[in-house]
Amino acid sequence: MSEQGGWPPAAAPPPGWRPQPPTLLSSQAARPTYREPFPVRGPQLTAGVGAALAWFALFGMLGRDLLTYAWWTVAAAISAWIVATMLMILGDRGVATGIALTAAGGLSIATAVVAVRWITTNDWPLW
Repeated sequence: MSEQGGWPPAAAPPPGWRPQPPTLLSSQAARPTYREPFPVRGPQLTAGVGAALAWFALFGMLGRDLLTYAWWTVAAAISAWIVATMLMILGDRGVATGIALTAAGGLSIATAVVAVRWITTNDWPLW
């Protein structure tokens, strides 16, 4: 029976294998920086919010009572989400984000108004 020897000592890594830690005045970072290719910026987000607010205002003015207001708001939200999806795929993600956020907020407001009416009158207002 032969006795096995230990592992050989580890060799030093080749030069440049381990990056040097960055110093205070170094211009290069030790690790690469990954960035979003199409970042969402403030002006585009604001443009999407403004366009969706105008969209919901126009659709909301079509309603004469709570029933028609709620259904027009649902139609506005669905169409806004379709446009936001198309913009997300083909266009500007910032505008799409603003539209989607405002659509969710507008639909939440309509849902809250319907819920308050339903709670106070004990009658479902959408049928």
